[in-house]
Order: sequence, then C-alpha cells, then structure tokens
Amino acid sequence: MAKILVVDDDVLVNDMMVRFLSRHGHESLGVYDGSMVAGAMKEFICDLIITDLVMPIQEGLETIQAIRKVRKDLPIIAISGGGRVGPENYLEVAKQLGAKFAFTKPIKLSALLAAVEECVGGVSA
Repeated sequence: MAKILVVDDDVLVNDMMVRFLSRHGHESLGVYDGSMVAGAMKEFICDLIITDLVMPIQEGLETIQAIRKVRKDLPIIAISGGGRVGPENYLEVAKQLGAKFAFTKPIKLSALLAAVEECVGGVSA
C-alpha cells in the first residue's frame, strides 16, 4: 500500500481519484489546490503525488517545482484538462520539471492505476 496525495481543484475528480486509489489498496488524501501541498506533506508523508496542472490559487507547474525543492525523488503524476493553450503544452512542461507521467483529462483509470503501480510498485505498509 502506498500513500498518495491527490491535488485537484475539481472536487468531484479529486474525490473520485481518492476513492479509486483507496479501492485499489492505497491510502489516499485529497487536497484542492497546490498551495495546500506543503502543509499536507508535513502531516501525510506520501510516496506519490498526483497533481492537476490548472488550478486557481497555485497551479500545478509551480507545485511541481516546490515539491522538487524538498523531495527530488518523489514520483509525480501530472494531469490536465487544458486551459487557454491546451493540455499538451502544460503536460510537456510538467515532464520537463520532473513529472514521471503526464495524462490528459478525462483520464483512463486503468492508465492511472498502471502509472501508480509503476511509481510505487515496491512500496508496502
């Protein structure tokens, strides 16, 4: 079981991912903006972060940069539905900043689970 922090400002998407990951044996916590990640990481020592990229207060690219300052080895999965320029541009930058995987929304849950397992396959409680 891995501990996974889910960051997405869309409450329905966030809650769905947390429930999905929990059903697949992972302990998951959802936060609703990148500005909440630093505080959550102090209380919830995670093995993986899944983050949306387009969020209102602190967007995902900035969040990835902040994570990399404190945990260079932490796997990150980036997801995006777009924004003004389309998701592909954001996702490419996310990978350049250190995201291991990058997916467009709507995300196929089978692809998400496969990426999660690749990121944390050896992690157990």
